[in-house]
Amino acid sequence: MSTHSSRTLNRRSVLRWGAAAAAVPAAAGAVSLSSALSGGGTPQAATSLAQDIPFPELEEITIAELRSALDSGRTSARDLVDMYLARIDAIDRNGPKLNSIMEINPEAQAIADALDQELQQQGPRGPLHGIPVLLKDNIDTADQMLTTAGSLALTGSRPQRDATVVQRLRDAGAVILGKTTLSEWANFRGFQSSSGWSGRGGQCLNPYVLDRSPCGSSSGSPAAVSANLAVVAIGTETDGSIVCPSYVNGVVGLKPTVGLTSRAGVIPIAHSQDTVGPHGRTVADVAAVLGVLAGADPRDPMTEASNGQTHTDYTQFLDPNALQGARIGVPRNAGFFGYSRQTDIITEAAIQVLRDLGAEVIDPADFPNPEEMVAEPGEFEVLLYEFKADLNAYLADRQDPEISSLEDLIRFNDEHADEELLYFGQEIFHMAQEKGPLTDQVYTDALAKNHRFSREEGIDAILEQHNLDALIAPTGSPAWKIDLINGDLFLGASSSPAAMAGYPLLTVPAGHVFGLPVGLTFMGTAYSEPTLIKLAYAFEQATRVRQVPRFLPTSVEPGGVLSAIEGPQAAGFGTPVPLDATPVEAGTPTVEPAT
Repeated sequence: MSTHSSRTLNRRSVLRWGAAAAAVPAAAGAVSLSSALSGGGTPQAATSLAQDIPFPELEEITIAELRSALDSGRTSARDLVDMYLARIDAIDRNGPKLNSIMEINPEAQAIADALDQELQQQGPRGPLHGIPVLLKDNIDTADQMLTTAGSLALTGSRPQRDATVVQRLRDAGAVILGKTTLSEWANFRGFQSSSGWSGRGGQCLNPYVLDRSPCGSSSGSPAAVSANLAVVAIGTETDGSIVCPSYVNGVVGLKPTVGLTSRAGVIPIAHSQDTVGPHGRTVADVAAVLGVLAGADPRDPMTEASNGQTHTDYTQFLDPNALQGARIGVPRNAGFFGYSRQTDIITEAAIQVLRDLGAEVIDPADFPNPEEMVAEPGEFEVLLYEFKADLNAYLADRQDPEISSLEDLIRFNDEHADEELLYFGQEIFHMAQEKGPLTDQVYTDALAKNHRFSREEGIDAILEQHNLDALIAPTGSPAWKIDLINGDLFLGASSSPAAMAGYPLLTVPAGHVFGLPVGLTFMGTAYSEPTLIKLAYAFEQATRVRQVPRFLPTSVEPGGVLSAIEGPQAAGFGTPVPLDATPVEAGTPTVEPAT
C-alpha cells in the first residue's frame, strides 16, 4: 500500500537536467514520474535546493508505485537506474554532497536492461523486480564493487561470492545500485568515533541538517533513502545500527530477529547479535524487502531456528486498524527516557496517539531487573570475544592476500595511521585481540547472563506479565553535531535489551525537534515481526510524520515549539507541543554509540 493515494507516469524523451544528463546518458524514451500527489498526510515537499535536484517526481515514491509503473510499461528498470544516478550525482556527489553512497555499481545499467527484457518476456519475479536497492559496505558482493566495511585495509581484494542476502535480492530481480557509506568496521574499532566516518568513504552527512550526525553504523543506507537516492537500502545491526540511523534520517528501519535473515557474507561483529535488515521511507516498503531477505541458509547455522517462522510476504500484515484493542507496554526503568526532554515530549505525544487509535497502553510496564541486565561483564565483553572469533573466520574465508586476521588489521592501521587513525584510534581492536577462545568461562557466563536478563527476565517477562503485544520506547535523541575530533555526543537509546536478546525492533518517524527527526521504536519477542509491522503501520498511517529533507547547512535556532505529531487533522493530531511541557522522570541513559 502507498502513502499517496494517486500518482501518474508520463513519457519524456530526454532528461531535463543538464548536469545530470552530462553525468548519466539518457536512454531513448526515458520517463519522468509525475509529482502530482493527492490525499491528506502527504510528506512535506522539499524546498531548499529543489530547483537544482533532478527528478523530484521520485521523492517519496514507494515500491508498490514503482511496481505498478514497471508492470504497465510506463517506466523501465533502466529508466529508474538512470534517474536515481542523476539524483545521486546532484545530491551525493555535488550540491549538498551528502556522501551517503561509497560506490556505484558499474553493472547497474546492464543489469537493469536484462531485467527489463525478462519483465517483458516473462513478467515480474516479484515485488522487487527492477527495483534499485543500495547495500551497506559490509555486505559481500562478488562483482566489480569492493566490500570493505569502510576500511582501506580490504581494498586489495574482493569477496569470492555474494552474501546470501545479496543473492536473495538478485534472485528477486532487484538491481544492486551501489554500496553505502558506513561507520568504519560498523563502529567497532575505537572510542570517540564519529558515526558515518570511514577511512575509505569519509564522513556521511545528515540530509535534514548537514552538520548533524547521520548516526551509525549503517549511516549511508538510511541517509540515501531519506534523500530519495533509492527507494530502499539494506543495513546491519549489532546494537542500534539499523534503528539509530533510520530515525535520525527520518525513515523506517526494521532490525529483524537474529537468524531471521542470513549473515553469511556479511563482515561481522558478533554472531549472537548481528542481523541484516531494511531501511525504507514507509513500513510497507521495509515489509516488502523483509520478505525477500528472510529465510534459512545453510551458510548461517543460526537461521535454522527460523524454519516455520518466516514469511515470503510481510506486506500481508499491513493493517491500518491494528492498534484497536492492542496492548502496548511502556518500560520506564531501563534508561529509555530522561536523556532528552524534547524526545520525551514527542514520545508522550505518540503514546497519546496510540491511545487515541484504540490501544490499551500499560504504563509503566517495567523491566524486572534493569540493573542486572547492564552489569559487567555484559554486552561489550561478549562482543569483544565474538568479534575476534567471527572476524578471523570471515577473513580466512575471504582469502585476502594481505589481511587474514584481526592482528593483520591492527598492523595495517598502525602502518597507515595518517589515513586510518587520524581522528580516533583502534582501542576496541586491541581489546578484542587480547580475548581468548569462545570456550572461556568469562564469555560463556556473560552470554548466558545477557540472554537471561534480556529475554526470560527481560522483554519476554514484561510481555507475559502484562499480556502485551509489544513494547514502545523513544528510539533516541535528535541528531547531534558531527565532531570528528571528540566523537559522537550520544545521549541515549532503547536498542540494547533487544540487541542482547536477539529480538526485533522497528522504528518509525514520530516527530521533529527543530527540523531533526525523532523516532518511536516498537519492540517484541523473537520472530514477532508480523506484530511489529502491524502496529507500526497503523501508527504511521494515522500520523504520517515523515518530511522530505531540505539539506539545511546548519541547525536552525529554536523557535519555541517542536513538532510532536503532524498528520491528518481529522485524527486529532498536529498540535505543536510547548517546550515547557513536563517530561517524564529521568532514567539511566545508555551511552554506547550504535554498532
